[in-house]
Amino acid sequence: MADPVRVTIVPNEVAADVVCTFLRAEGIRCGHRVTNMGAGSWDGVPNVGGAREVLVDSADFVAAREALAS
Repeated sequence: MADPVRVTIVPNEVAADVVCTFLRAEGIRCGHRVTNMGAGSWDGVPNVGGAREVLVDSADFVAAREALAS
């Protein structure tokens, strides 16, 4: 992806994989990464990965939002 933009935020890596699998089935390239949303909310407690943002190319943003809304 040349110009990735966030299309959604999900609670964990499993959910991000599900969203990306769906988007890829629609022909939309995507990826995900850990986000710092809620940073500090797990201070002192082991975290299992936390929230992830799903990224698509900026040219696919509208199509991705429409696919996720359907």
